[in-house]
Amino acid sequence: MTRRWRDGPGSLVIPRDDGGTAVTVPLEIAASYRARTRGLLGRDTVEGAMLLSPAGSVHTFGMRFAIDVAYLDRRLTVRAVRTMVPGRLGLPRLRSRHVLEAAAGAMAGWGLRPGARLTVEPVQPPQG
Repeated sequence: MTRRWRDGPGSLVIPRDDGGTAVTVPLEIAASYRARTRGLLGRDTVEGAMLLSPAGSVHTFGMRFAIDVAYLDRRLTVRAVRTMVPGRLGLPRLRSRHVLEAAAGAMAGWGLRPGARLTVEPVQPPQG
């Protein structure tokens, strides 16, 4: 399932391995070239996570804090999860279509691991 999102807020839904209630995390979607290029640069933290789409790799040059990075395929299945310190270049991952970024340690706290199939729910602007 290939999707095109717009820049803006959303929610990330992470299923639980034990069948418990899914974890919902605030999400910032960066789908435009400009938003993906800026990413988390210049920030001191991130609330929730940021989804870069499309993206196959990331770097942490100019970052102020370590981040967790999850590489997702077209179906939003987690292919790999890594923690990156500032000043590093992440290698591209085979079949990655999207990259999810969060503060270091956050993804483990959410129970996010390879094989999990995520759901992204963009927040729709009010009509009217």
